[in-house]
Formats: sequence, C-alpha cells, structure tokens
Amino acid sequence: MTEQPALFVSHGAPNLILRNDDNCRFFRELGRSLVRPAAIVCISAHWDTDEPLTSGADLPPTIHDFSGFEAELYSMRYPCPGHPLLAARIADSLSAAGIDCFVSEHRGIDHGAWVPLKLMFPSADIPVVQVSIQTDRDTRHHYGLGRALTPLRQENVLIIGSGGATHNLREFGRYAVDAPPVAYAAAFDAWLAERIEQNAVDDLLDYRNLGPEARRNHPSEDHILPLFAPLGAAAGQNGGKRIHHRIEYGILSMAAFAWGL
Repeated sequence: MTEQPALFVSHGAPNLILRNDDNCRFFRELGRSLVRPAAIVCISAHWDTDEPLTSGADLPPTIHDFSGFEAELYSMRYPCPGHPLLAARIADSLSAAGIDCFVSEHRGIDHGAWVPLKLMFPSADIPVVQVSIQTDRDTRHHYGLGRALTPLRQENVLIIGSGGATHNLREFGRYAVDAPPVAYAAAFDAWLAERIEQNAVDDLLDYRNLGPEARRNHPSEDHILPLFAPLGAAAGQNGGKRIHHRIEYGILSMAAFAWGL
C-alpha cells in the first residue's frame, strides 16, 4: 500500500484561492504530484478546542470562518465526504496514547483545510477528517498527537498540518504584498527551514526559546502548532524538506514542508 508523506503548509488568507499566483500554483502542482490518498487528515490552525477532537460528520459543511473578504468566497463550497470510521479510529488511537480525544459529529471543514484542499484536490472526492489543536498545550503535546497518527501514513492517508510558518498579524499591513522580507521574519523563516532539514526535533520543540524572534513571529501559537503534528507523524525518518518558499507583505512566510516525499 502507498505510504503518504506528512506535510505542513502555510495557508495564508482565505482569498489566496482567488489569486493565480505562485502560492496557488504551488498547491495545484502539489496535489498533482501526490499519489491519490485514500483519505486526508488535516490539523488546522482554525480549530482550537480545550480537548482534542476529530470531525466525524458524514458530509462536513464548508465553514466560512472569516469576515471582510470578497463576496465570492462566501459562496464557495468544498463538498468533500467525511470519514466517521476514521475519525473514531483517530480518537481511539490518541486516547490509547494518553491523549484523551473525542469525536465531534457535526464539525465542518474550516478554511485552513478547504482553501488549500480546493486547490490541491478540486474534485472534493477524497474523505477529509480534521483534528483540532489546543493552544493551551505545548509543542510536545502536538508532536505526540502526530506520532499517534503515524500508522495512517502506511495506509495511504495523507497528513497535513495547516497554519503559517510566520504569523504576526499585529504588524500586518505595514508593508506591501511584494515588499522585501523584513529581517526578523526572514531570520525565523530560515531557522525553521534549516532545523527541519537537519531533523533537529529538540530545537524545533523548543522553538519559542531558540528560534530568532520567535515570539514576534508568532505572538500566538495557533498557526505554528499544526507544524508539530506532521513532524511527529514523521518521527524516526530523516529530516523534512522545504517544498515552497515565499514571504509576502514583508513578514508572512508561506513556506511549506514535506516529510517522506
């Protein structure tokens, strides 16, 4: 059976999907390059819960969890099937690993998942299950969550963490979309890529203390925590590799990484 890679992608703003730019082309080409997965498990920055949850709806609705964007976005749908049996299995696997997890039977697909997936797999015919993050827990918790998902990769299940390699919205708008990278964002972006490629897992888990300007690049951790799930799902393998690199608005890295690709 096909072994799928583990991925981390920076999903950007929801209107990324309306732009025919390098980011859109990257997601489309990535989808075409992959062996078709039997299912997709997405850990998105936009589903944050007190306890880990999986999405167990048969037909998960498309969630438009944003405001102030183009009207066209609100009519978009990603009508993928869900996979209740896989959602239950993930909850059981996490619980067996000491991470209590439950199934949310009506949870839909948020834009951290459907925006990149609509570009990667536009036919929306692959089952998708989401797993929530917990911003009140640390990197090691999310790494352990990913490790519990590892066996799924050997069953042709694609694991995707969706967030942002840098994500300081407090300073967003200071620079034009095509502004050159600002030093503090470029430094963290380079450090992150280097540590991933070197498989420096301990450094990555302690990124908050070791990464240059880590707290400025991630004032909150919601968009970096999804990185640690695919990192955990690739435990025991060689380092990952950067498969996309672009810094927009001077400070927002759109970097993407793959393990086992």
